[in-house]
Amino acid sequence: MPEIIIYTTNYCPYCVKAKQLLRNKGVEFEEIDLTNDDTGRIQLVEKSGGRKTVPQIFVNGKHIGGCDDLFSLDAKKELDTLLA
Repeated sequence: MPEIIIYTTNYCPYCVKAKQLLRNKGVEFEEIDLTNDDTGRIQLVEKSGGRKTVPQIFVNGKHIGGCDDLFSLDAKKELDTLLA
């Protein structure tokens, strides 16, 4: 199983949508909740190459982007390969 990390906040509808897609794929993931975590936000911006929004998703240490990026990979049939 790949290591999946998703950075979220508790008020983000896109985070809910991305997590649901991952659950539907049957994969486990680590969620890092950045709600009220300014230090974590700064670390996320550094780790994601400047992106400030959530969710931000990493698979095996590789940044794949946010919710739209995740769904785009799924639409292109590339997500299953990445998660295998």
